Amino acid sequence: MGLVDDARTVAAEFDYSVEDVNKGVKAFIRQMDEGLQETGKSMSQIPTYVTAVPNGTEKGVYLAVDLGGTNFRVCSIKLNGDTTFSLTQSKVAIPHELMVAKTSKELFSFLAKQIESFLKIHHNDYFEKHHQRRKNGEKITDEHFLQLGFTFSFPVHQISINKGHLIRWTKGFDIADAIGKDVCSLLQTEIDALHLPVKVAALVNDTVGTLMARSYTSPGKTGTLLGAIFGTGTNGAYVEKLEKVTKLKNMKESGDFDASTGNMIVNTEWGSFDNEMSVLPNTPYDTVLDKDSNNPGIQMFEKRVSGMFLGEVLRRAILSMIKDGKTELFKDESSGTNDVHSTCTIANDSPLYKQWGINTSFLSIAHEDQSAGHHITRQALSRDLGVDAASLEDAQAIKILVEAIGKRSARLSAVAIGAVIISTGNLSVTAGNGLDDKVKAVSEEEVVDIGVDGSLVEYYPGFEEYIREALREIEGIGEQGEKRIRIGIAKDGSGVGAALIALVAGGREGGS
Repeated sequence: MGLVDDARTVAAEFDYSVEDVNKGVKAFIRQMDEGLQETGKSMSQIPTYVTAVPNGTEKGVYLAVDLGGTNFRVCSIKLNGDTTFSLTQSKVAIPHELMVAKTSKELFSFLAKQIESFLKIHHNDYFEKHHQRRKNGEKITDEHFLQLGFTFSFPVHQISINKGHLIRWTKGFDIADAIGKDVCSLLQTEIDALHLPVKVAALVNDTVGTLMARSYTSPGKTGTLLGAIFGTGTNGAYVEKLEKVTKLKNMKESGDFDASTGNMIVNTEWGSFDNEMSVLPNTPYDTVLDKDSNNPGIQMFEKRVSGMFLGEVLRRAILSMIKDGKTELFKDESSGTNDVHSTCTIANDSPLYKQWGINTSFLSIAHEDQSAGHHITRQALSRDLGVDAASLEDAQAIKILVEAIGKRSARLSAVAIGAVIISTGNLSVTAGNGLDDKVKAVSEEEVVDIGVDGSLVEYYPGFEEYIREALREIEGIGEQGEKRIRIGIAKDGSGVGAALIALVAGGREGGS
């Protein structure tokens, strides 16, 4: 058996069949329902206290800030009321000493001062009017304040739309006295100390922001059902019927929210779907990746889907072939004179020998390569992985592995999307559930709109097509149902999405 056949044998371990997809969807729906009923389940199904999505007609000026790591971003978003918006922003690095400050006041005071500087530069008239009102002793009401959405990308226990207690710091931050405190209140206190006309209206999860951003900018009047991220990580937030979120009744400290819409946006945290591994696919490469990760047994869905892990799955598969004395990967024998009479070598310090050594961008390059003799892949093997003089068969073998891993990721992504669509009943029974349904033209009213963001879905070759292929195979969707699913890129969930959540929280059209 030749090298290409050996690669196909390994690639077959990543096959995710029609039967597997449908088993996955049923299990996903079951775990969604469990998470809506009780806390502490595989899928957290976190109520966000956001109860409506925009339709593109909203107007006004809103602020958004994003503390997602070592940078702090301040934005103002002008919603034009016609699905379009304009965005102004500034970004500043967080000084390291503030990331490990003795008190939370030091960090949040710094953040408030960045908001003040931004207002002075970009909204000085608003800033000056507010200070004039204060100076003149005029009555200041809510409508004199700019509403702000606060994207805070650290673990919090959210108990209302603008209240959440910090569970722990990550990403190099370590400020002990902030643990257990309401991060919105910490920011508002420092904003008030500077007498700024700003109200922290909403605590924002960026996946929820993706849903909101897509719903505002999507064509037509159909509200977006699901915002999903398929990038370094993966997660989804969707519009659920409020009556199905039964655990709200038993949650301590559950905050107030507008129940009049009958809906609640739920943050699934679906990266942890099937941590118990009842239906998720598994290979020896997945097993050892998980074992050597910093959170074994956790985020098992994410470890098979997201860009952070696909390169590592590939690396483990390649190493297994290299170490298997029966395969000829990177050994020249199977390609005669190796095309150029040179001998393939692997550098001693090759990223192949280092955990997380392969970036997902390498998979994109190899997957898309249609060059003569797979020249582009062979160049990438040399440049990125220290594999010099790889043969044509070597490159073909790598491409086969890459395609299998990428395709499995997309088909698993379709399980999540399909499960949300079926669970929420957004495809009526008239859509049919067979693969041979006669496909009709789809009207705007029949569209199910999905907003997506992330490097995989935006840049990985064929990712959406692989998703759609799997959606057509799902019982309850079929070919006709798949035609009704519109998937569109939703950019900047932490910016415009956060502003839109502030709009919903404020319950009005916005400042001017």
